[in-house]
Amino acid sequence: MKKIIAINASPRRNQNTAQLVRAAAEGAGAEVIDLYTLEKYSGCISCFGCKTENHYGECICNDGLRPVLEKIRESDGLIIGTPNYLGEASAAFRALYERLIFQYITYDLDEPNANKSKIPVLFIMTSNAGDNAYDKGGFYHDLVSNYRDTLTRFIGPTKVLIAADTVQVKDYSKFHWTMFDGEAKQRRHDAVFGGLLEEAKAIGREMA
Repeated sequence: MKKIIAINASPRRNQNTAQLVRAAAEGAGAEVIDLYTLEKYSGCISCFGCKTENHYGECICNDGLRPVLEKIRESDGLIIGTPNYLGEASAAFRALYERLIFQYITYDLDEPNANKSKIPVLFIMTSNAGDNAYDKGGFYHDLVSNYRDTLTRFIGPTKVLIAADTVQVKDYSKFHWTMFDGEAKQRRHDAVFGGLLEEAKAIGREMA
């Protein structure tokens, strides 16, 4: 049986990102890790321990992320989801991403990747922005393309699932957010989010 790791890089453990990660995890029979519940950790500290002979291709920074990196290294597939915060992935995602990718960069022109075991990846991003922001020429097209291409290069073939124009809160009337129509957002959510959950679950099953 394949071992799949699913990672929620959102601080909200029951909202859009988490729900999609858990749906994919259900399809794959995967363990779910919530990054914001871990012991203290950081992004890459540029110690270059992963470039030494004894720890080649292995992050040696001993904090809350190290067990996660070890589980990914031993897995047959990776599911990872993040919200779009200020036009980027979450801080927790970035910390893991830096550590995950940099350990495999060798600076060797003949062998640029220390990862010998490529695994399939599902990259999920949720966003308040609409679908057109992720289309070619949209604000976030290049952002997602860069993550997909780098994950594919160093971890394995990567699929992308975008959940756009999401519902951020249950009651928009509590906030003076005049640029949003909370009822319209909820209608869209009711119409499309169930399908995205099923798509995530199907990709998980395919991965397993």
